[in-house]
Amino acid sequence: MGVDWYNSIARRNGGYKSDAKFLIKGVSAENIFEKELINMLPNYSHVLDAGCGHGDFTIKMSPFAKSIIGFDNSIEMIKIAQSYQLDRSNLEFVYATTKEELPFKDEQFDFIYDRRGPTSILNHSRILRSKGTIFGIHSGALDIVKERLDHNGFKNIEIREYKDAKIIFPNQEEFIKFLSNIPGNPNYAEEHMKEEFEIRINENTINGIIQLKEYKYIWKAIKP
Repeated sequence: MGVDWYNSIARRNGGYKSDAKFLIKGVSAENIFEKELINMLPNYSHVLDAGCGHGDFTIKMSPFAKSIIGFDNSIEMIKIAQSYQLDRSNLEFVYATTKEELPFKDEQFDFIYDRRGPTSILNHSRILRSKGTIFGIHSGALDIVKERLDHNGFKNIEIREYKDAKIIFPNQEEFIKFLSNIPGNPNYAEEHMKEEFEIRINENTINGIIQLKEYKYIWKAIKP
């Protein structure tokens, strides 16, 4: 998906966020990732959040980090993040894209985390110190992540898949909100998307309950 989609979401929703109501039944990989990240952050001096969006998660993690920089390729997202930076001396937001050379020094960071951000951060290993850690969670492109980890020489690679959790929606309206804010998806609330939305409803309704299977994987590796 292009950066225009993220910019439009930033303008429409005030950031990459959704007010969709739902329940998660089962073990959520997102919760596991967040708990493990919080435990890891104090062990590192210079942390990078790759693909920080509008910055709310970066801000949430900042009390656990000595120094943390969040970057994103959407200028609209970064504007929102910078607007509520809260004068925290250990926190900074930067506009940057992995499609170009990143504006960071060689070996500037000893820890990089990628929470559904650009997997192409793996192609910029020069900014990670030797013995530094990279840690991420995604819902797709597992083969690409594996290839990039291997191609860029990362070691001690760990990958854990989670596919048993279900996302349960109380009604169609909440399902529309959720789907419309998935990266790359259209706005299913628009009239011309009505037929396509009906297809999605039929595909994901079981015994009268609207639900989606949650598939995500957590990965971690070390730079030699």
